Amino acid sequence: MDVEEPNGRLFLKPEIVNEENYNVMIPEINEDKCNYCGLCANNCAFNALSIIKSINNALFFEDLCHHCGVCSYVCPENAIKEVDKCIGKINYGKFDSKNINFIEGILNLNEATGTPIINGISRLLDEEKVYILDAPPGTNCPVVSAINSADFIILAIEPTPFGVHDGELTLEIIKGTNKPCGVVINKYSNENLDRFINNNELNILGKIPFKREIAERYSKGDLLIDMNGDLRNAFIAIIKNINKLNSREIRWKEQ
Repeated sequence: MDVEEPNGRLFLKPEIVNEENYNVMIPEINEDKCNYCGLCANNCAFNALSIIKSINNALFFEDLCHHCGVCSYVCPENAIKEVDKCIGKINYGKFDSKNINFIEGILNLNEATGTPIINGISRLLDEEKVYILDAPPGTNCPVVSAINSADFIILAIEPTPFGVHDGELTLEIIKGTNKPCGVVINKYSNENLDRFINNNELNILGKIPFKREIAERYSKGDLLIDMNGDLRNAFIAIIKNINKLNSREIRWKEQ
């Protein structure tokens, strides 16, 4: 779901078996038909259109467009038609050895938002299967779209003032969805997050220790769960704790 900076492929190393361009619809105005009445601009909730009647000019601000189609719907002169625009692509991959499917969205450079691609990926998901959605950081529209597609939210937080601040902002979005969630503390050492955890009545799913070895393995593109010892056990504990809190069980094989 992190279509602006996807890095899942670097770690999972799937075989990409297919890729598709992802298109959205944007308005194309035929000014030979347009009477500059302004209905399209007045009905656009995102101010992507502006009509200047004094000089008979119609302006379209592409970066503000949310591809809803209302402008072409309300146009009395049929002067607006919707045309395809490619904003990125969706890759499909697989792991033959582990029977795992992989879906990756990639946003083209200079595009304003990856939300349409995230929504497109969400529509591909089979409700009978379990998916792990790698959401982008922050509290922007792509994050909200990823959260809306999930049954259970894993909030990754670092024990720093900046990490807690961002965690609180993201938590406000999660609370608005009434979806179950838990916290994974990344780079855990001895810092105390009791106030943040207790004030928000959160469940700790697991703790990832702050170790140089983890950073080294991460920089090489290795999966941390493949490491032996305490770290592998920490990831297994996270899965078990999610299953305790979530109505849909994650099935896995310990190998």
